[in-house]
Amino acid sequence: MVTLNKKGIRIFAVAESFVQSEPKSVLAGVVMRKDMIIDGLVFDSVKVKGTDSTQTILSMYRNMNRNDINCILLGGTIISILNIVDGQKLQSTLQLPVISVTSIERKGLKRHNLMRLENGRSRLRLYDDLPEREELRLRTGKTVHVRIWGITQSETLSLLNEITLQGSRPEPIRIANLAARACRMGCK
Repeated sequence: MVTLNKKGIRIFAVAESFVQSEPKSVLAGVVMRKDMIIDGLVFDSVKVKGTDSTQTILSMYRNMNRNDINCILLGGTIISILNIVDGQKLQSTLQLPVISVTSIERKGLKRHNLMRLENGRSRLRLYDDLPEREELRLRTGKTVHVRIWGITQSETLSLLNEITLQGSRPEPIRIANLAARACRMGCK
């Protein structure tokens, strides 16, 4: 098991930026130490309404060629209009804890929407295999919703409290989202 209570751990956070009218979403991966030092960046893209999010995140991680990352932090598991990230596959492949965190409470997907897309049945199975979202109240007083793999709820809360400076957005996710947006807007 990975120990997440030391100061120098590194978190690989992934967030996206997209607009519905474009066929691709930009993903940014930020390696950030728990003491808020940024230690790396990587970019890639996934298809909007695609099925390539998990493989793309694995590729981003591998392309960095690092062995010092201690945790994967996702800005959601359902990205780019129903492109579902398989957190269990990330956790088992990389042997690292995976936390998906969002600050917005969602009611869940309408199952028939998944079936309308390419590979609808496999998307539905993947969605059904996602763990239930757990609600956590951060030291900031804000609430987040998490799905976790390979880490306990109490370890997750402890880590999120340390890397969330204000509000409900953990700093690595905030920076990854800003980087993805800047890349999408500046790389046209």
